[in-house]
Amino acid sequence: MENGLTTRQAADLIERFGPNEIKEKKPGLISKFFKWLISPIALMLLAAALLSFAAKNIFDFWFILVLMLLNFFVSFWQEHKADKAVEKLQEKLSVRVKTRRDNAWIWLDARQLAPGDIIELSVGDIIPADATIEVCENLAVNEAALTGESLPKDKQTGNPLFNGSFITTGAATARITATGKNTAFGKTLLLVQNTRRRSLLEQDILRISKFLSALSLIAVVILTAILRLQHAPLLEILLLNLSLIIAGIPISLPTVMSLIIGFGVLELAKKDTIVRQMSALEDLANVNLLLSDKTGTLTQNKISVERIINYGQDSAADAVSYALAACKETEKDPINRAVAAKAEELGTAAAGTAIKITPADSQRKRSTAIISSAAGKTQCVSLGATQIVEKLCDLTREQAEQFEADVKNAADNGYRALAVAVNPNGSQENHMRLLGLLLLSDTLFDDAAHIISYLKTQGIDIKMLTGDNRAISQRVAEKLGLGGPTGKIVSKQKLDLVEPTKMDKTWWSDKFVFAEILPEDKLKLVQAAKRHFRVAVTGDGVNDLPAVKTADVGIAVSNAVDALKSAADLVLLKPGISVIETAVLEARKIFARLYSYSIYRISESLRLIVTIAILGIIYRTYPLTPVQLILLAFLNDLPIISLAFNRVAITNSPAAVNIKQRFTLSSLLGLTGVINSLLMFLLAHDAFHLSFPVIETLFFLKLTIGGHMLIYVAHTEKRWDTFLPSRPVIAATTITQAIATTLALTGLFMAPAPLAWVVLIWIWTFGWMQVTELVKHLYNKHSTLPATTMNAAGL
Repeated sequence: MENGLTTRQAADLIERFGPNEIKEKKPGLISKFFKWLISPIALMLLAAALLSFAAKNIFDFWFILVLMLLNFFVSFWQEHKADKAVEKLQEKLSVRVKTRRDNAWIWLDARQLAPGDIIELSVGDIIPADATIEVCENLAVNEAALTGESLPKDKQTGNPLFNGSFITTGAATARITATGKNTAFGKTLLLVQNTRRRSLLEQDILRISKFLSALSLIAVVILTAILRLQHAPLLEILLLNLSLIIAGIPISLPTVMSLIIGFGVLELAKKDTIVRQMSALEDLANVNLLLSDKTGTLTQNKISVERIINYGQDSAADAVSYALAACKETEKDPINRAVAAKAEELGTAAAGTAIKITPADSQRKRSTAIISSAAGKTQCVSLGATQIVEKLCDLTREQAEQFEADVKNAADNGYRALAVAVNPNGSQENHMRLLGLLLLSDTLFDDAAHIISYLKTQGIDIKMLTGDNRAISQRVAEKLGLGGPTGKIVSKQKLDLVEPTKMDKTWWSDKFVFAEILPEDKLKLVQAAKRHFRVAVTGDGVNDLPAVKTADVGIAVSNAVDALKSAADLVLLKPGISVIETAVLEARKIFARLYSYSIYRISESLRLIVTIAILGIIYRTYPLTPVQLILLAFLNDLPIISLAFNRVAITNSPAAVNIKQRFTLSSLLGLTGVINSLLMFLLAHDAFHLSFPVIETLFFLKLTIGGHMLIYVAHTEKRWDTFLPSRPVIAATTITQAIATTLALTGLFMAPAPLAWVVLIWIWTFGWMQVTELVKHLYNKHSTLPATTMNAAGL
């Protein structure tokens, strides 16, 4: 057991205790059907069917039931596709753990762990199952997600570790004691969250839906009173009222909203961005300040040891050999990987066997190793920031000047320098001998400068946050085109002198790089910026957690530790700022779709409710049969799913929804439709004296094709014929319009209409579509409210 489990032992234990996961119990088809059956839309359709049966309209009864089932299976299929896609996203976020199996260290998916497995954990790792510490060094664990305690707990050998907590400092070797459902606290933190709070835009649209519902109910009350005065049968009145509510109220709104957001999230996943908090999408769409790490976002995080400056009698190979001895994790840490690669290139091994290693962190800024050399001597090695290691060495004035000149020259040439030193005569980290400087380089992404320039045109300002010194920061910033000639670099020393309350918009305007900062400085900047901006911040280490959690949108970059990925709103699957650019633009598309849908839905509901109410008052009857009303609702909903993939123009500046502007425009479009519908009905009824059943058919056709033409007008601020919807939307509306036309001509479910009148209705509706377009144009042109600037880029 000292060498961990064998593959066979692990398989037997997993068979006995189950995999290291807690599977979410998902409802089956029957459960989903009964859940849907008690939804508002299903209950209303069922009530309409029963009322038809009671009125002895047997055909209507069966027809409505068929529509009910069709509605369910369409929704079920879309939900099934979304569930499958989410499962794939969860697999991308799975935790991998360094595990001892078959007397060798390998990387395993956390779900493959078994009780008895020996694992290694380091800073930022999530503890994947309950375990007991076998060996640890300077170990502290954050258990806030489990116990609510915000401060990390120090841990010693023999202490328990609980699933879901994470390592904040140090490292440990531990033995798994319980997995999956047998752990003390259950699920791991890294599952994609299905629960979410509603965004502000969703809340706004739902409020408008309540307004439309109230309007519909008022119309129902008025029409009921009028029809009762006409001694209409109560059963018939109830059926008509229920049908109007089904057709007029956007009952399917929550489903449509979920589909648009859900499919948008899946599109983001295709672009290497996983959304862990759905509610962050609106903030992402409106981000106007990005506080970006340098490494892994602006640079490729492919660190290599480009040059070595050695001192005294020690060679370059000696410096690398001792540096390698101070590296604990050469698989995960990019700097340690670079040192190991250089050692392999030079054909040298570690200077000794590690007795104890204290890994570097943001506070110590160095790694310290107590080693046993090949000669059996105990020595102390330090590898880290030049200014820190210099203080540990005994340098003459000339040596110090030369060292500092080398560091400055390295910085001027864009290198990051690490110093390595050794105490050859003991384990104390003092009186050390300076061995050399390792000059590290990290290449910029080829497209970083271009994307930064583009994001600025999209209203997103970018500030670079880095722990590197001022010289390196300035060189990188110049290559990226950050700041311009008047831009300033703010060092930690200067930042400490500024109170957060003084950081107003003017203060931020000429700052473009914050250098030499610590995690607490990053948090301070995020907190100050949120007072004036919608802030996104990137992070990779466990010490970035406070800033990432505080930001409006916290982003874990591709090389982030597991703990940060579990806390972030977004997780990037590949390095580079291009992923962030894509994520912001995709989020803007999602909410542009929601915005255009809301205009369409409000206009259509207003048109239908007001038109039927006015005609009911004038003619003391409904202008549509119950079946036609329900068919109208069904045909209106069919193309709506395709709006989740609609082509939209995105804003080239962050902008929240202007509620007044949207409601005014929706009302104008809706009222234009009311005038159109009333004129058509009056001409057919009073001028041409068509029979009422034929008028009902023509009115049904006009409302169906007119509503779908409204989608073309409402989805863009441009002229509709210059910016058509996406192909799925065009296909869906074409099919439903063809269905409505066929029903009108054949007389299926209604009285047949003459071909000439069907053609006339199409001409009439298309002509009024241009009038609606004119109303939209005039409103956008003369509105005193700021119009949204649209840009077809990135569609």
